[in-house]
Amino acid sequence: MSRLLKPFLKLPETFKQIKNGLVFDSKTTVNLYFQDESRFGLKTHVGKCLTARGIKPIVKYQHAFKNTYLYGSFSPINGDSFIYEIEGTTSEIFYLYLKEFSKYKPKEIKVIIIDNAGFHSMKKFNLPDNIILIRIPPYSPELNPSEKIWHYIKQHYKNTVFETLDNVKSWLHNFILENLNSSIIKSITNHDVFVNHFKAQFNF
Repeated sequence: MSRLLKPFLKLPETFKQIKNGLVFDSKTTVNLYFQDESRFGLKTHVGKCLTARGIKPIVKYQHAFKNTYLYGSFSPINGDSFIYEIEGTTSEIFYLYLKEFSKYKPKEIKVIIIDNAGFHSMKKFNLPDNIILIRIPPYSPELNPSEKIWHYIKQHYKNTVFETLDNVKSWLHNFILENLNSSIIKSITNHDVFVNHFKAQFNF
């Protein structure tokens, strides 16, 4: 059996168990998110661009190593998102991210699909009651479409030289506010198998 097929066979039962374990009141909602993080920094992200035939494009390039990270969760159900910028990737930082995410729409149960990065281990932490993590199999990034969000962002800042890390952070902040709307998030992160099984259990 394909390694990619196994998690999909378990999804209906996984979502059913989650539903059966929840205590709902009139304000409780449930949403599905894909979560991931990506590095952004001063090193120029080189990408393709259009030029006249026969002309090789020349772009400025900077080889520098100061970086920050975006942690993000994106819903293929309603296009909602929660993005957190911080310099580092540790279990403590990931836990702080989840704690802050839990405060966003605190009556919402957040079912979050994550990968198996080492710092995603939450064994020594007590997760907030409205955070539920589901891990995809190792080495299967194609099962986590949130990675496509980072690709979308980087396509818009390719071939750009930033003078300082603060310039990078400012650009990211403005781009996300102005360009990363719910329609784009739903379009980029839609995954029929996850979405259909989720909707079947939670009556969307």
